[in-house]
Amino acid sequence: MLSRMLLMWKALSYSFNKRISPLFTIIGFSLLRAINSLGLALDYIFFPKVRKVKISEPIVIVGNPRSGTTFLQRFMVDNHFGTGMRLWKMLYPSLTFQTLLKPLVPLLEKFSPAKHHAAAAHKTSLTGIETDDPALFFRFFDGFFAYGFFLAWAKEDLREMFDPRIRDTSERDFAYLEKMWIRNLIGEKKKRMIPKLFSLTVRIPQFLQKFPDAKILYMVRDPLSTVPSGMSLVTGVLDGRFGFWSLPEEKRQRYIDRLYNGLLDLSLRFHEDYINEKIPHNHLMIVTYDRLMTDFDKLMTEIIEFIGVPLTEELMETIKATAENQRNFKSKHKYDLEKFGLTEERIRADYAPIYETFLT
Repeated sequence: MLSRMLLMWKALSYSFNKRISPLFTIIGFSLLRAINSLGLALDYIFFPKVRKVKISEPIVIVGNPRSGTTFLQRFMVDNHFGTGMRLWKMLYPSLTFQTLLKPLVPLLEKFSPAKHHAAAAHKTSLTGIETDDPALFFRFFDGFFAYGFFLAWAKEDLREMFDPRIRDTSERDFAYLEKMWIRNLIGEKKKRMIPKLFSLTVRIPQFLQKFPDAKILYMVRDPLSTVPSGMSLVTGVLDGRFGFWSLPEEKRQRYIDRLYNGLLDLSLRFHEDYINEKIPHNHLMIVTYDRLMTDFDKLMTEIIEFIGVPLTEELMETIKATAENQRNFKSKHKYDLEKFGLTEERIRADYAPIYETFLT
């Protein structure tokens, strides 16, 4: 962890000439890790149930950012299919400390990293259900979050650090997710987890070895929409924090190129595992964004059958109402590929396997 933090310090020093503020980040993450380690240990004393609860049949939503994963996860959580992770509980996964901190969450919201997100593109908060990827970032200062927001700024490209074919941290990461999810089930008084992990696309076979009864919902959307939308979301956060669009063009474009290639890796690695049948198809369902918007009612009945939950009359009515809203939804967002130095031709060529396999 310390080695990655030092790489972050070098990256920010190189790109932003910031040498002092990253040191506070290092201190903050080190304190957070120490506090959480203590809290997780105390849970075995104050919440002995953590020794007995098991993760059973998690419903895992996977897909590149801006592919509809947030909508689907929140719909399923809101309608009691299971529970997801709230951002503040990823920051403080210990049940012991959550009990103490819960009254302070409104105050902590003022200092939340979520405040840098543009609400129009992705509304979030400390209490919101979010992707589980930040949990690994908070715990290990590792993963695609660490690369996307910090290490992609390094002088050399460090993307290979996050390729499981070169450096596989699956055993460490999945063991920690299991601990966190067990505590979340206890705290939320639920029996089934519905996590969302976009970075899982590069290691679903390893995940199924750890959780062999998991059901994977893989979301696919036209890259001409997900790529500029995802990059706009990330650069918007960076602009709020570092003034991204005020940086010299050379630095901006180097970062954009690395982010683009990282997102491309996520899609192509899943495709590689999929066509090579490394992911058992009885554990996987492909969900396209177009169906999410235009055929939601029929799609949800298929998902419900796949994940094995009862379809009640009340749930069917909610699905029908949501389907009508989805069909009438018109996005207000327009993204300029040229702003990111991209063209439609390049995206179609780079993502050709995704188009051929899932979007024809």
